[in-house]
Order: sequence, then structure tokens, then C-alpha cells
Amino acid sequence: MKIAVFVSGRGSNLNAILNSPDLKNLVEVIAVVSDKIDCKAFTIAKELGIKTFTVGVGAGKINQNEITSVLDNLGVNFIVLAGYLKLIPNELVEHFENRIINIHPALLPSFGGKGMYGLNVHRAVFNSSAKVSGATVHMVDKTYDTGKIIAQKCVDINYVKNPEEIADRVLKIEHQLLPEVIRAFAENRVKIESDRILIIN
Repeated sequence: MKIAVFVSGRGSNLNAILNSPDLKNLVEVIAVVSDKIDCKAFTIAKELGIKTFTVGVGAGKINQNEITSVLDNLGVNFIVLAGYLKLIPNELVEHFENRIINIHPALLPSFGGKGMYGLNVHRAVFNSSAKVSGATVHMVDKTYDTGKIIAQKCVDINYVKNPEEIADRVLKIEHQLLPEVIRAFAENRVKIESDRILIIN
């Protein structure tokens, strides 16, 4: 399975994908896409010879309307959003229907939507006095964080002192959950039944 990974930050989930022993013979990351030309994740990609693309307007960037054809020309057949902060163009969502997933650092449908990323999410969780948080992998549709949930993992946050502690705990399980879900797709073990998404073991 040839995948493109969309990122906006340091690329820790990209790193988790690239270093997962379970994905070695199943998945090839052939493109890394960002909305930031100085994205730190590009350093990881370039060290491994993976093509990088910046979406936007200006020198060295590609227009978001072009990204579908760029990925098609590379042979990409699956997209992973791993800390990507922009809304995906409708054309891309339609072209890759049920083949775009996102990882969100909370237990959706709570604590999702526009502006709910990074420490914003963990601060909202902390302030709610929730006792558990976690990570969610979901299908990507045309709005923020509303696609069907594929998999979730929980983490106990009962005694955390601040949002940063939640972030640390959730990130650890993100790095476990995302490769697991990608592997399930690569092995054709993800099924949609009665409007729910199941991973078949």
C-alpha cells in the first residue's frame, strides 16, 4: 500500500509509521505533505528520500486543487493525516473516499472540531475534569473530526497535574494506534457494516 502522510508539525506520528516493524513489508510512504514549508517532519522525510510537498500559494508550493493529481501521479492509494491542521479539499475526500484517515488526540466525538488540535484539545479535556482521554483514528469526511470512528484507545488521566501530562500520555498511545489501523487497512481487515466500521482480527 502506497501512502501519503499529511503533517503540520514535528512528525512524531510519521516517525511511528516509518519505524513500525509491523508495517515494513506492507506499507511504503512515498510522499509527505504539509501546509508549512518549514515543517519539521520534512527533515525526517528528506533523510529517507521521501518526496515532500507544501500546499499553499507562493514559490515552492502546490495549489491545494492540484494535490489530487499530484498524489495520483505518484501512485498513492491511501492517505494518513498525522497532525495535519488544514481542512482537506472536498475533491480529495471524494477521490480517496474511505481511503483517508486521521488521528485525533482525544476520544471523539468529544473534544473535536475546528481549532481542537495540539494543546488546545488537552487543555479542554483537563478543564472538563474528564477521567480518561485517548486517541481516535477516524475516516476523513468534509468537516473537521466528524468521520466514522475506526478505532480508539483510552488512557487514565485521573491524577494528571496539567494538560501537558495528558498530551504526553495520549501521544504514546497515538504511536501505537495509528500503525495498528494502517496495518489493518493494508491487510484488508477494515470493514463497514451497518454504518459502523470494524477491524477484523
